[in-house]
Amino acid sequence: MITVRVRFFAGHRDIVGQAEQTYEVADHATVAELWQTLVTTYPRLVGYTGRLLFAVNQTFVEPSAQLHQDDEVAFIPPVSGGTEDANAAVPYYC
Repeated sequence: MITVRVRFFAGHRDIVGQAEQTYEVADHATVAELWQTLVTTYPRLVGYTGRLLFAVNQTFVEPSAQLHQDDEVAFIPPVSGGTEDANAAVPYYC
């Protein structure tokens, strides 16, 4: 087993009730497998499945990325809104 830290943003944080949690997962678990664990624990997250960005240690990854001890994992929900000004600053979240 390995320990990873999961960060929650926006609607995910509202559902989970915390900004981050620590999880133990199997050695060689993937980001997708961790997401399935979260959906099992917090069924309201299922609505986000298929509409996420995944990041490990502040780098975007594919769902098949393997996790390692002490990784920081973020499941980034879709965002809405924006600006019509193409020159406006765009925040970067990861």
